[in-house]
Amino acid sequence: MKKSELSYSGLKDLKSSPNVHNRQKITISVIGGHETDAKTEKLAENIGKMIAELDAVLVCGGLDGVMKAAARGCQQAGGLTIGLLPGKEKSDANPFIDIALPTTIGFARNAMVACSAHVVIALPGSHGTSSEISYALVYKRPVIDLGGWGVKGMIKASNVDDARLVIVEILKGMKNA
Repeated sequence: MKKSELSYSGLKDLKSSPNVHNRQKITISVIGGHETDAKTEKLAENIGKMIAELDAVLVCGGLDGVMKAAARGCQQAGGLTIGLLPGKEKSDANPFIDIALPTTIGFARNAMVACSAHVVIALPGSHGTSSEISYALVYKRPVIDLGGWGVKGMIKASNVDDARLVIVEILKGMKNA
């Protein structure tokens, strides 16, 4: 898919889709590890910015690493962030979470992170990220692979621009469904 094929930069008109409720904003979950390197952190931050630019809401696990970097990028670009926390304290959220939702269910929240999104973006991570990928695929959510996972059913993207194009195409498909 070439960038020139899509001039669409926002998702507001997609809300007329029967699969995208008019009163609800598009949600995109970003999943990835607690521990991350500088390259992955920068990627996560840029993904967060892209989500804000698309007028979507970023959903994540609300803690550190990829979650914090993505939320920071989204918030800095004027977007809204939701953190689904494993414990019972809102104060556990990273400082870039606008809406902290304690679940009290530990890693079981990974199912919520995966299921709450229209699209899931997977960055490098470990077992928790792997479980979120599995849940997203079970729930038939499109999962964009930016972490080299290579799992059957995921959509490979090589960078943030590729991910943006994939997201717009997925959501256009939802509108036309």
